[in-house]
Amino acid sequence: MISAAQLASIPSPSQGVWYVGPIALRAYAICIIVGIVVAVWIGNKRFVARGGRPGRVTDIAVFAVPFGIIGGRLYHVITDNQLYFGEGRNPWNAFAIWNGGLGIWGAIALGAVGAWIGCRHYKVPLASFADSVAPGIAVAQAIGRLGNYFNQELFGAPTTLPWGLDVFVRTPGGVPGVIPADGNCEFPTDYVKAAPEVLCGTYQPTFLYELLWCLGVAALVIWADKRFRLGGGRAFALYVAAYTLGRVWIEMLRIDPANHFFGLRINVFTSIVVFLGAVLFLYLRRHVTREDPALVWGPDRPGQRGRADEPGAPAGAPSGESADGPAAAPTAPADEPHPADKGPGTG
Repeated sequence: MISAAQLASIPSPSQGVWYVGPIALRAYAICIIVGIVVAVWIGNKRFVARGGRPGRVTDIAVFAVPFGIIGGRLYHVITDNQLYFGEGRNPWNAFAIWNGGLGIWGAIALGAVGAWIGCRHYKVPLASFADSVAPGIAVAQAIGRLGNYFNQELFGAPTTLPWGLDVFVRTPGGVPGVIPADGNCEFPTDYVKAAPEVLCGTYQPTFLYELLWCLGVAALVIWADKRFRLGGGRAFALYVAAYTLGRVWIEMLRIDPANHFFGLRINVFTSIVVFLGAVLFLYLRRHVTREDPALVWGPDRPGQRGRADEPGAPAGAPSGESADGPAAAPTAPADEPHPADKGPGTG
């Protein structure tokens, strides 16, 4: 039986960027893209299981994803402005998103604005969309942390644990190098491991901690959503509360430079505030039930009749749906099984 002491440490990758001719393939960007695709795929399956139209999450993601990326970058640049502005800094690097740097809080905030616009456009409830995509976002975050691993960044304090992350000196083109005088083992993303290799240090693998935590959050949300049939944004709030709970202790392990607020790293402070807000939201909406499947589908659901905005509809007929709140929803036609009767699915 192998003891913990016999386990090897985790080696960091030799590089985070590969070139195919003039084209740079960056691990960070690839992980972000793969994460988005996986999140949309999971969200689509869960949205359909709640009665939504297939492909509608993809449609809304066209609005939400660009907003989320912009918001994530803005949050990072604002909270870590010392990396881009001031003496010796190049402010144009604030646009170099391929080098890493997306703040989840900004991504969620502006991503929600984009999702709201998309939901208004397609006339589906924002709460149903948010509840559907919640676990997929957590999985996307887990995949995104692999990008930090390849960039050899955002690791924690030095450690002697058997699962510590071995961080090596990286140099331009991999030329011989030494440990920097300031002991900083984070290097530009286009640098590669120096040859001969030089171990810069062994650190807490915070990327791995957050990756595993996010996968656990996704599993928790899926379980709770099935068990308690969460609606009204409660599945999304559960994701937020569970993620921020883990982010607090993981963030406190990190040693990369960060601004502080009330003596805490700003991401720790933000996590605490957002956690409390999510818990309050869950409490206030603890009796909210899941939305009617007909409402989740939208106004173009097959078999809907008597919509007020249709030519020839009788006066006073119900509109059938509103993205701002519940409206009278017709029943599903007799020859089509109600989505809620098709089994638990993935919701």
